[in-house]
Amino acid sequence: MRRFWLVGFTVLLADQLSKLLVFRSLLGKTVGLPGLLTLHYVRNSGAAFGFFGNWTPFLIVLSLVLVTLVFAGYNRIKAAPVYWQWGIGLLLGGAVGNLIDRLRFGYVIDFIDIGFWPVFNLADTAIVCGVAVIACGVLREK
Repeated sequence: MRRFWLVGFTVLLADQLSKLLVFRSLLGKTVGLPGLLTLHYVRNSGAAFGFFGNWTPFLIVLSLVLVTLVFAGYNRIKAAPVYWQWGIGLLLGGAVGNLIDRLRFGYVIDFIDIGFWPVFNLADTAIVCGVAVIACGVLREK
């Protein structure tokens, strides 16, 4: 079960450190290769892809519900296959990372821009990867 906590904590730490670095060094700047990969500071008051813009209270409650469900299901996660533990760890770390931003600033700090996709952060990446790990594990079992 250490895997679950280790993955979640590692994601949370990487997310918050990356956002701190972006906040301290990229305000008003853009670095990288435009159209391929650039890093720049963006305030996102919504969820993924800009959905639910300015719904910060709703998104905070949604994140708290997710965290509560994970803790309530701790014993089930502990007994679950490894892919569930990795997936839930990724989801939890990402959700808490963005929750911290919403509580501190009222928005989420995004900074990874690959041109054709909305700007995102490491927490968003972890959430998507967590869902993918769980989906692939479930499909593989069938």
